[in-house]
Amino acid sequence: MPTAAEGAVDVFESGGIFLMASLDSAIQQLLAIEGAVGAAIVDYASGMALAQGGNPNFDLGVAAAGNSNVVRAKLATMRDLGLADEIEDILITLDSQYHLINVLHTQGAQGLFIYLALNRQSANLALARHKLKGIASQVSV
Repeated sequence: MPTAAEGAVDVFESGGIFLMASLDSAIQQLLAIEGAVGAAIVDYASGMALAQGGNPNFDLGVAAAGNSNVVRAKLATMRDLGLADEIEDILITLDSQYHLINVLHTQGAQGLFIYLALNRQSANLALARHKLKGIASQVSV
């Protein structure tokens, strides 16, 4: 298999499960989704993005920190309600954008979420959510 330095997509098979070896590769796949404005993989405890990419005018550092607050607040509310469920995703709909948060549950990715901002005019929300779920299932840290 070619190395990442040779420009390969860093996906490998382990025990029949495909794992994504590179967070940057995941970001590139996210940005290939129609209408993507920006994407980040974020540690919600610290609010720091481990990987990010997209429109340079879209401040992903601010988005990562702010959406970490959203995830932590929802987890606290679920705990207060006695819910044992896990967050799958959170959708925030704005006039001009969709903001998708997908909390990761893959091995080694606990405490992380994928943040994806989409242009509402050019994105297909259902297709974007489907693609995001597929990418999220492959992310491994």
